[in-house]
Amino acid sequence: MRYRNLEDVIGANVFRKGPVAVIMAEDETEVGSSLAHARMLGFPCVLLLTHDEIRVAPEDEAPVHRVSHDVHMEDAMPRVMNRLIAAAPGVWFHYCFNGEYLFYPFCETRDVRELISFHTEERRYSFLTYVVDLYATDLDTYPNGVSPEDAHLDRAGYYALGREDPLNGFQHKDRQMDFYGGLRWRFEEHVPYHRRRIDRISLFLAKPGLEMRPDFTFNDEEYNTYSCPWHHNATTAVCSFRAAKALRTNPGSRREVKDFRWHYSIPFRWDSQQLMDLGLLEPGQWV
Repeated sequence: MRYRNLEDVIGANVFRKGPVAVIMAEDETEVGSSLAHARMLGFPCVLLLTHDEIRVAPEDEAPVHRVSHDVHMEDAMPRVMNRLIAAAPGVWFHYCFNGEYLFYPFCETRDVRELISFHTEERRYSFLTYVVDLYATDLDTYPNGVSPEDAHLDRAGYYALGREDPLNGFQHKDRQMDFYGGLRWRFEEHVPYHRRRIDRISLFLAKPGLEMRPDFTFNDEEYNTYSCPWHHNATTAVCSFRAAKALRTNPGSRREVKDFRWHYSIPFRWDSQQLMDLGLLEPGQWV
């Protein structure tokens, strides 16, 4: 189905079969593979938000709800998610952009609804998510840095700092960290300071009063924590070509970034075990 705007799809009551995956397509890069990945994980409802001129293969578009939307407005994703949160309290949402792929522990054999069910039993209603930058190493063949077949990631170079609270004397917030690494760290001179973090809360339960901030954190501080106070919880990862694409297409960086490879580059196997081995996924108590 196609919808003229966000209000039309909300009025169609498509969210009754949650959880819902929201994919915002800023261009035509890997739209089909992102939609297919979300469906493979078991999301019964997938929303594609994009401009009318973006072309999507009919077989990829047919199973999803396509919504016409200005995806290039300021804070486009938080604005969309806040409207959906207000319209569908009690529904779990995942959000990402085209060329991004959600992974969680054992996702090859476990439906996303199983993950959410276990998390809810632990009284947790959000998942800390690491955005793991993917990139092509053959930039002659793939000049925009995007290739699922040639996908690589960094196996090292990630770090975290305590998240400071400016309203409380810049004390560190409880169980919250700012995470860094990947291409945003290695090419930080081309990345604005406020866009260098690689953490999101990309899978969460909507509830009355909840709001997403422009930095992808929430006004409920417990939603921004990496675990509950008593033990580790499962986390998720979004493997993303978005940074590589931006560095290779933006005029300010494309001539400077000639190669993404370094001594810590390894091929991405497209499985959750590799991410767990690298410490980029946490299974918590879920086995």
